[in-house]
Amino acid sequence: MQKYNLWSGAVLVGLMVLLTLVGLVFTPAQPNKMDIEQQLQPPSGDFPLGTDNYGRDILSRIMVGGRPAFEAGFVGVILGLSVGTWLGAMAGYYRGWLEETIMRFADGLYALPSILLALIAVTLLGPGQLSILLAVAIANVPVFARITRSAFLSLREQEFVMAARAMGLRNGRIIWRHILPNCLSALLVQASVSFANAVLAEASLSYLGLGTQPPDASWGRMLKEAQAFAWRAPWTVIFPGLAIALTVLGLNRLGDGLRDRWDPKNRLL
Repeated sequence: MQKYNLWSGAVLVGLMVLLTLVGLVFTPAQPNKMDIEQQLQPPSGDFPLGTDNYGRDILSRIMVGGRPAFEAGFVGVILGLSVGTWLGAMAGYYRGWLEETIMRFADGLYALPSILLALIAVTLLGPGQLSILLAVAIANVPVFARITRSAFLSLREQEFVMAARAMGLRNGRIIWRHILPNCLSALLVQASVSFANAVLAEASLSYLGLGTQPPDASWGRMLKEAQAFAWRAPWTVIFPGLAIALTVLGLNRLGDGLRDRWDPKNRLL
């Protein structure tokens, strides 16, 4: 079951990433080109996934619409991971007033709903991809800070850390070269989960009109534009929704597989 989750997740994510990468250099049609004569065409040889209410090729728009979703995942999660890991490492290693200050700050961020963070970012920067990246990054900071702090608290008194201190190594070297590598498995598992949440966040915010702006394609924006035609042309809703579902499913399975593989309990089986 562990290998099934890991490999099935990797395959699903790999396929969606490949589709998006191909969309950066090639699409079957111009994704933003409107052709009223071809509006709401069902899937066919000319349009494998049909067309939307403006006559735009849905397959082409799904291919380019993956870019903002994966961009939110990669950039937003990496920023949140970097800042959160640094804060959690400082709190878990040095303890005392620094720990209290950092963790109360993290708790304050954690108490803010993601949608509120997005609204604040939109107010400051205006609607667009940059606002989503900022909201995703800020929302992930307390998550990674908590995980890192918890791991550091259990590792800072281990024998290999005490030996490093006895050898006179500087605190920075102990933190980044000796303790942090032992936290990477937990951080990577959480990163895959946060990536899936970022994809959903980007789709949700674009659906609300706070993310990718027309005429550029986004999976969430495509769902919003197709809402009025769901019964008349169900393919306009099904395929963008399927792209989101497969990506999130793949990321969640990948996270489950990584967690099961790195779980110390499973190594004893």
